[in-house]
Amino acid sequence: MIEGSAPRPRIATARLALVADDAALGAAVADFYRRNRRHLAPWDPPTPAHFFTEAVQAVRVAKATENFRLGSALRWWLVHEGQVVGSAHVSAIERGPFCSAHLGYALDAALQGQGLMHEALSAVVDEVFSPRVNLHRLQAAWRPENQRSGAVLQRLGFADIGLAPHYLYIDGAWRDHRLAQRLNPAFTPPADWATPPAPGS
Repeated sequence: MIEGSAPRPRIATARLALVADDAALGAAVADFYRRNRRHLAPWDPPTPAHFFTEAVQAVRVAKATENFRLGSALRWWLVHEGQVVGSAHVSAIERGPFCSAHLGYALDAALQGQGLMHEALSAVVDEVFSPRVNLHRLQAAWRPENQRSGAVLQRLGFADIGLAPHYLYIDGAWRDHRLAQRLNPAFTPPADWATPPAPGS
């Protein structure tokens, strides 16, 4: 289980519901991926044809729900006007002296440019930097060609770390990515972390 209290599986924003605990969303998630297959292809790793089926997505949703419960990864599905229109996920969560994770996200092509991704990710960042989850750092990676993604991260206060050459195999080749991070100024060291000895002791 994640340190601290459990993260919220349902978060409401002005226009969205962020839902992490509904195992019945398989069909709606599959519909999202089918609807956006061409839109997401330049930015996502290769996916086999069966990835877009309801059966596969039902298994993925169930696994994501269990991972959320265990605290190993946090994925919220973005629901807008009754339809799954995207996702925001916090993966590779590491504790100990790192207390860091990776942020990923996707949004329906038809809803680009309306500020919905910023709205969703603002809520996600607030959640994982809250005392409930208490991460110290979030890292995100984006292709330099995807200026919209970079702009979202910049608006959220992520700082550029640098270029990672050949970072991921996407769209038929190894693609460079820019890395960005945001730190949690309110991070609280866990109670069981040792206090450094005073000077001279």
